[in-house]
Amino acid sequence: MQLTEGAAANRIAELGMDDLPIVPIRPTPQMVTPDWFKKYHDLVREFTTTLTDSIQELAFMNLPQGEFVDLVMGRRMPENLSVRFRVPLVWGGKLEIDNLFLCTTFPHAHNMDRFIIEQSGNDVIWLPNPAKKVYIPAHMASGGDGGNATDDRFNQISNQVATTYQME
Repeated sequence: MQLTEGAAANRIAELGMDDLPIVPIRPTPQMVTPDWFKKYHDLVREFTTTLTDSIQELAFMNLPQGEFVDLVMGRRMPENLSVRFRVPLVWGGKLEIDNLFLCTTFPHAHNMDRFIIEQSGNDVIWLPNPAKKVYIPAHMASGGDGGNATDDRFNQISNQVATTYQME
């Protein structure tokens, strides 16, 4: 069943991501080169090294220091994090940094997959398209009660990045 924008927004909200922007595309099947995964792997490494401008979003993921440094240095992806395509390659997406975003694998990437699969066969597919490189649901991105813990976490991560990149 073809979803209207309102129905798509309602469904993504039911999946716990009511603040996640969605965009319509008309899938145009594309051939994907056999070496796409190697190129994707290299692109993910490059993408993760650009995440130093997303410190605030990464802070809400509460990564241990070693995992954080490994992530932004492009060494290793922490468990339960996924780099996703905004537009899948098979539907005309490109192997480019601007076509990628980071989110938690469970529940967010899992629920995004459910949302997309439920639209299988439609002429127009609504795809998740977060505004930033890292998708953190709004309900997880607020400091809430508890004093300056969020500010402390930002300062800690900023210091880690400065030390790692010798920017002190």
